[in-house]
Amino acid sequence: MSQSFELDEVEHFTVATIGEPGQRLFLLQAVQGRRVVTLKVEKQQVSALAAFFGEMMQDLPRPAHLPDDMDLRQPAEVDWVAGSLAATYDEVIDRIILQIEEAVVGGEEDLFGDSDAATARFNITREQASAMAIRGTSLVESGRPPCPLCGHPLDPAGHACPRTNGNRPPTN
Repeated sequence: MSQSFELDEVEHFTVATIGEPGQRLFLLQAVQGRRVVTLKVEKQQVSALAAFFGEMMQDLPRPAHLPDDMDLRQPAEVDWVAGSLAATYDEVIDRIILQIEEAVVGGEEDLFGDSDAATARFNITREQASAMAIRGTSLVESGRPPCPLCGHPLDPAGHACPRTNGNRPPTN
């Protein structure tokens, strides 16, 4: 069973990638004091979370100065792989609460259907969420371009497009 985390006063919050497009590892990181929590996330999760934060910011008071430093803090060792993500805004504390549940391999539930999945709860500022939305969108868009026919990422080494049964490469 992995360790669960609850960071009430996140000081640093970012998303980053390691590796080249097509082989990138997406990481979400929150830091509070000496505690560094780094979770592996999927590109689609980053895209969805960035879009959600962007939409959420339209209904909230304008954030102040956005953080400049969006680099990963060390050690950037993956604690676990993120599964489901949920976020809400708590008006009382003026924080966005991001709840992440660990992705578990099928069959890891007890007799009552309870999962041993770890959870992470990060209370982040509007400024941190806004900066993450901008950076997340930028990282997702900097990847491989999608195939105009099937939408799957184009691989520089070749693309067997399912829409053409692999008979010819798609043209732009």
